Amino acid sequence: MTAQRVLVVDDEPGIRKVLRAYLEREGFAVDEAADGPSALTRFEDGAPAPDLVLLDIGLPGVDGLEVLRRLRTTSDAYVLLVTARADEVDRLVGLGVGADDYITKPFSPREVVARVRAVLRRPRGGSAPADSGTVVFEGLSIDENRREVVLDGHEVALSALEFDLLLLLARHPRRVFSREQILEQVWGTNWVGDDRVVDVHIRSLRHRLGDDASRPTWIGTVRGVGYRFLGGSR
Repeated sequence: MTAQRVLVVDDEPGIRKVLRAYLEREGFAVDEAADGPSALTRFEDGAPAPDLVLLDIGLPGVDGLEVLRRLRTTSDAYVLLVTARADEVDRLVGLGVGADDYITKPFSPREVVARVRAVLRRPRGGSAPADSGTVVFEGLSIDENRREVVLDGHEVALSALEFDLLLLLARHPRRVFSREQILEQVWGTNWVGDDRVVDVHIRSLRHRLGDDASRPTWIGTVRGVGYRFLGGSR
């Protein structure tokens, strides 16, 4: 089997060296980049594209969040954000623009490897499910084959994870999904991390759908339990 490729993006050579050593020991093929432009070039120079990007937020020049925004316009690679900032907002913003998970410095290299493995095990959208077709509600259609969402005649740009999350809820209108159920079915059974990642992606999905959390049209919150799809009716 071809080794899965991980791109380590960090401006500190020592961190790149340690992570490369641990990841290669576990059988990954590892590339490095010291800044944002170099990381983006890895997706444009014809070299094998990374399966996962281990992306530091605090990069000089073009920071990690901007790299992630640009990357999401061309690539569906998994992204694991690395941050040294205690501010929760950075983490939430990062996940809102398409990150799959985050990890905070200082970290154990073994923990990083475990997170990388967990993220890579999560099924990435792209192949049509067995019951593929188009899920339609008044004003909203979700094309499972094309992986396209149209709201009031306008296409809505979603990350692969946001699409998978919306599709899960929309397939079962009014059914309440707990965070644990959502993590298992969207992130995968081997996912490791904080279940608040679900709340972050729900918030991002609502924003993209123009949904007001206080008076939701599409995604409702069941306090203390989880979320459900409303199908366009309050």
